[in-house]
Amino acid sequence: MAGAPGPFTPVDLAVQCGRPLLLRQPFSADCFDQVILGCVNVLAEEMNPARIAALRLGMGAAMPAHTVQINCGSGMLAIDGGCQAIRGGEADLVLAGGSESLSHAPLYFNKQATAWFAALNGAKTLPQRIKVLSRVRPGFFAPVIGLLKGLTDPVVDLNMGQTAEVLAHLFDISRPAADEYAAQSHRRLAQAQENGWLKEELTPAFATSGECYDADNGVRPDTTAARLEGLKPVFEKPWGVVTAGNSSQVTDGASWVVLASETAVERHGLEPMARIVDSQWSALDPSIMGLGPVLSATELLKRGDYGLGDIDLWEINEAFAAQVLACLRAWQSDEFCRTVLGLDSAMGAIAAERLNIDGGAISLGHPVAASGNRIVLHLANSLKRLGLKRGIASQCVGGGQGGAMLLEAV
Repeated sequence: MAGAPGPFTPVDLAVQCGRPLLLRQPFSADCFDQVILGCVNVLAEEMNPARIAALRLGMGAAMPAHTVQINCGSGMLAIDGGCQAIRGGEADLVLAGGSESLSHAPLYFNKQATAWFAALNGAKTLPQRIKVLSRVRPGFFAPVIGLLKGLTDPVVDLNMGQTAEVLAHLFDISRPAADEYAAQSHRRLAQAQENGWLKEELTPAFATSGECYDADNGVRPDTTAARLEGLKPVFEKPWGVVTAGNSSQVTDGASWVVLASETAVERHGLEPMARIVDSQWSALDPSIMGLGPVLSATELLKRGDYGLGDIDLWEINEAFAAQVLACLRAWQSDEFCRTVLGLDSAMGAIAAERLNIDGGAISLGHPVAASGNRIVLHLANSLKRLGLKRGIASQCVGGGQGGAMLLEAV
């Protein structure tokens, strides 16, 4: 729903996404041990959306459920939390997901308006109220867009697009390179949709009006770098690299995965898609938050004694084309790998045919808390589809962090 609130709140999306998943399982919904849901923009009427979603999904009043938030990594953090609970013997079955309805991000009054309303509320007599009312100004009622506030780092006072511009400058990412990467994302997603490669990951959502939403509508198959060239920079005018065309789209969405122990797999006769081998969360200066995947994924590679080439598939969330390209450049930089990653030399290059093979957030959209969950799910499906063994899903995280998860196909 471009330019207007969509038909679904975060809980609505979580329920619409979760219901068919639970119906497909050979066990009842109340067999889970806990529910973990990532959600960043929680609505006032949906506090702890994990619990509300669990109840609406018919998982029972006794089902523990909690919501997690680490910005863009929230959906992956839900998986990580469930995985740790299973490894620690606290659970055998966990429903882990992420849900975000960015079109429902709230509008706020500014500080001056808030102070004025407080004064009006505190006025006890008619003369006092008249005095306060006389101080009203039209500017008090200009809304503050909550999403823009949320996408601005309060420590370095840069919005996420500006941090991508910092990386474009540091790693010499050109505008044509960013536009070409964005066009590739659209081409790859369009091909995946046409070939039905995403069918197992998607479920229709039905609004109360009866309208059915059965496909993501952000993809533009006819996108080319030449067409994107005409768009103006958004964050650093007039010479910036980051435009609306080579940035992730603001969207609504949800994703769930079922996590099971070996005991649960045997008990219920489940067919696992992939095994979670390892995970890593890393942090760095918020102004270069887009390099988070480099730090977190490199730690996974070190622990597993892997090189970049040992990973068959990569999913790096496409927050911005310039940000993804900067990550690739960082791994190819001797100086960066020595001084930041503690390596002897550059790690090398990731082949284009191994990275985001079916597009990503630039073409599909980036419903913040859902994205980390979705890329893990898509990585597992892609490994299975292509008969490959090992993959890493990773994303940068607003505030200067990064998360990564290493999967092996079963």
